[in-house]
Amino acid sequence: MGNLVAIVGRPNVGKSTLFNRLTKSRNAIVSDEAGTTRDRQYGKCEWCGKEFSVVDTGGWVVNSDDIFEEEIRKQVLVATEEANLLLFMVDVTTGLTSLDEDVAQILRGSKLPVILVANKTDNNAQIYDSYEFYKLGLGEPICISSMSGSGTGDLLDLIMEKLPNIEGENIEEGIPRFAVVGRPNAGKSSIINAFIGEDRNIVTEIAGTTRDSIYTRYDKFGFDFYLVDTAGIRRKNKVSENLEFYSVMRSIRAIENSDVCILMIDATRGIESQDMNIFQIIQRNQKSLVVVVNKWDLVEDKSPIAIKTFENAIRERMAPFTDFPIIFASAVTKQRIFKVLEQAKQVYLNRTSKIGTTKLNETMLPLIEAFPPPSIKGKYIKIKYCSQVPAQIPTFIFYANLPQYVKEPYKRFLENKIRENWPLTGTPINVFVRQK
Repeated sequence: MGNLVAIVGRPNVGKSTLFNRLTKSRNAIVSDEAGTTRDRQYGKCEWCGKEFSVVDTGGWVVNSDDIFEEEIRKQVLVATEEANLLLFMVDVTTGLTSLDEDVAQILRGSKLPVILVANKTDNNAQIYDSYEFYKLGLGEPICISSMSGSGTGDLLDLIMEKLPNIEGENIEEGIPRFAVVGRPNAGKSSIINAFIGEDRNIVTEIAGTTRDSIYTRYDKFGFDFYLVDTAGIRRKNKVSENLEFYSVMRSIRAIENSDVCILMIDATRGIESQDMNIFQIIQRNQKSLVVVVNKWDLVEDKSPIAIKTFENAIRERMAPFTDFPIIFASAVTKQRIFKVLEQAKQVYLNRTSKIGTTKLNETMLPLIEAFPPPSIKGKYIKIKYCSQVPAQIPTFIFYANLPQYVKEPYKRFLENKIRENWPLTGTPINVFVRQK
């Protein structure tokens, strides 16, 4: 269960630069996977063997150079509701502004740990300029330069000190966890209610230690899983209703704590950038996916052609990961609700499936022989053997004489062949090529 750290502050204080620096250690791994976009808003940071998620609140707002003060206040409020720790960035070169004071006032009111980060401290003389930030009443400013990286090690040590130790909840291991995610108003709550029905007494609810995800145990009709529900307890805040960014902050938690994500898309609005943001977080965390096109009862044209067009549009936007189920459902009329659960269960089984080494080699080696990796500089690449290794998601290692020459397109070819021969729909898979 991860901690969430949010970076807040007015525009141009260097939030994105710090974000890029904190998540840098993971970038090599991130770019290793096919099609992971470097969306600069959400990433993981590892320090001293511990890991936490980082959100750059500046990244979610459109044209963030001229956001109004109102927008920034909203962002800060949402961040205080969702994160475990806030980094409040100020800029030593411009000094204290009235907007900084406004943000500080919100932060003093929240019960969250806050670290005041004085950025752009590029030389020792500027450290003296940072003292005016004591006025904000948020303790000692930590001087860093996110451009050069000076001071960021101390900052990370402090983050580790202040992050709460999250104890695991008392939920049983080995039982799949499904999260329902999507934009506000896509019908997340309705579908959860449709699953559980009004007789909630069959269901045991366990509150997670994370700010407020609730695990609802669902065991009837031959299913047994936890629904990770973050929509459950909502402190009705006037602020968050009109904020796109809130839905993403809210989803991060549910996604990180689940095995299979049920992504709700509103049939009346099609696929929007917000859906893509959430999809990218699902991919980043290598979670399995079922897409539900909700409110299908409101769509006029339900012809097979219309369905095909809609499906293709979704898969196109989410490429190269296209092997996942899409279900057209309606939470209100309960149409195909059962199908959603069946698919989620199947996808979970696919996620945990093991393929025997003999079977794998018998199938894959002839295919590789027929289509070997392209030779580079006259060197022939031979793949002699492959096996599946234990990991969170199905992970396959192909042993070759010159692994460094096997490029992304060929790995994708291998992945596609594995998918053609074994049921791995809905789950991401890793393909690595190693020295034999």
